Amino acid sequence: MEVSASTDKRPEPIDLSHHYSKATKNRVESSIKGFYKYFAIPGIGNLAGGLPNNNYFPFDTLEAAAALPERFTPTPNKPVDPPIAQLAATKLSDDVSSSRVVVPKASDNEDILRKIDLKTALQYGTAQGYPPLYSFLRQFTTQNLHPNVPYKEGPEILLTCGSTDGFSKTLEALTNTWNEDKDPIADKEGLLVEEFCYMNAIAAARPRGLNIVPVAIDDEGMKAHGTGGLYHVLSTWDESRGKRPHLIYTVTIGQNPTGGTLSVQRRKEIYTVCVKFDVIIVEDDPYWYLQYPSANAANNHDPSLSGAAHLEFNGPIQERPMTQKSSGYPFLDTLIPSYLSVDYQGRVVRLDTFSKTVAPGCRLGWITTQPKLCERLLRITETSTQQPSGFVQAMIAELIMGPHDPKHGRGGDKGAKGWKMDGWIRWLEGLRGNYERRMQTMCTILEDGKELIKTGHRKSLDDEWSVVKKVRPYDFIWPLGGMFVWVRINFSHHPLYPTTSLAKLANALWIHLTTKKYLVLVSPGTIFSPSDEIRDKKGWSYFRMCFAAVDEPDVEKTTKRFVAGVHDFWKKKSLDDIEELEAAGVGKDMEEGLLDLRGGWGC
Repeated sequence: MEVSASTDKRPEPIDLSHHYSKATKNRVESSIKGFYKYFAIPGIGNLAGGLPNNNYFPFDTLEAAAALPERFTPTPNKPVDPPIAQLAATKLSDDVSSSRVVVPKASDNEDILRKIDLKTALQYGTAQGYPPLYSFLRQFTTQNLHPNVPYKEGPEILLTCGSTDGFSKTLEALTNTWNEDKDPIADKEGLLVEEFCYMNAIAAARPRGLNIVPVAIDDEGMKAHGTGGLYHVLSTWDESRGKRPHLIYTVTIGQNPTGGTLSVQRRKEIYTVCVKFDVIIVEDDPYWYLQYPSANAANNHDPSLSGAAHLEFNGPIQERPMTQKSSGYPFLDTLIPSYLSVDYQGRVVRLDTFSKTVAPGCRLGWITTQPKLCERLLRITETSTQQPSGFVQAMIAELIMGPHDPKHGRGGDKGAKGWKMDGWIRWLEGLRGNYERRMQTMCTILEDGKELIKTGHRKSLDDEWSVVKKVRPYDFIWPLGGMFVWVRINFSHHPLYPTTSLAKLANALWIHLTTKKYLVLVSPGTIFSPSDEIRDKKGWSYFRMCFAAVDEPDVEKTTKRFVAGVHDFWKKKSLDDIEELEAAGVGKDMEEGLLDLRGGWGC
């Protein structure tokens, strides 16, 4: 935020250095990277750096045909009721119109914050990120995404090779490794996570010897209070397990895998607990732009859905005091804001990524946090990944920002000037629209198929009466954001449940869905279970379904096959059928064939 230090009355962010790892405390600025700021002096005769000569780079231009920001039709920012009618009346996409984006070999612009060319992008540079893209993202982050961060001078950003890289560096900065063979249990640190969570985060934390500590969730996400909630976990911590955890990893919008979306009020409650127990929040938010007002209206159709029905998608507008700043864009103003919006102490580390807004293969994202912690993360970056790929950064910068002069490249709009901020926001609106329509398609089919009608006969005296009974094989909540529907299978309603185990039924159903008649692959809840107890107790009850990955026509067809497969499975009345399914399965356990999903189908 552009506020002068003399007039900025917000509190200073607190000192978090007591949470820095031993290695992080010992880090100093890279002597080589420290030189780079001098390289940018116009006319400098640079004999200091060990840089290859840019004239020998084998690329004269970097070119691509890229979409115009208006390619996809947005959906309404406000809930509509019934939701499906208005969404069905809009087109899924406008057309395939595109523009030619060109990054030139060299630009004569002397402003390093506007100079986009291969001469600079493919050269060694500062670990903070390619200057033009860094400057754009910093402005976007502080003035549009999070214009009301409540600590003095606001946050700083650091470009990363995606959210996974950002989280890895955050772990390195804020946790020490613990070795069971030589370190005392009192030194063992911990990571708080949702009781169903993105398992790549767990995979990054476990090798460091951290306690993985699940926190109870409801339809919104992590619970602040109640049995198993954050306050309960921290206030009853048993120090024989190690140090009380000081770090949370959480996905708050379209939570992976449950699809939960955390309200502003819940964020405030959790933040208050974190202040009391000195906990840092790592907010991984790849789905923030994918918030679905229509799902809010759909969930309100069922008063029993107490966890989701009270969420307000226009809550940020209603709750924002008049003295606070708008993002400048109605679309952004309707989104539930980040934890940064309540972070008056500077204890939030936010992870953003281009994986869902451009492509996962970009391997490009950024960290937003208080400046002193960002400086420590910068020191880690200098001696590890350095800045992300110059090819990717240059192409994204040219696409959005465009060249300073059309003679030096082409941006991503019809006039070759780049999308600019307006175009970037319009692109995000269009993406949300397409994913929201897919969500509506999947959830409408699931809604229509979640009850089975069973008929039978009962004799009373000399008359025969028809008996009709409704059975619900599964339940789900319409996701308020993200890419997933979290389906709970009611195995206790299955005819064979009294004669076999829940795990056996779950395994059989998963295999049944993959057979030739149905050909549907879903992710079992067991692979998102951060502890053996959660996996064995209730992980088997859930399937995660992703409506984002398949082509538009396949969302409807595949969801219908899923419903048909579940219905058919409910007709099985012999244990022999279950045994046959298990025998047909590949390997001893379905998880063996799904391990790749943890990395490939995640955040």
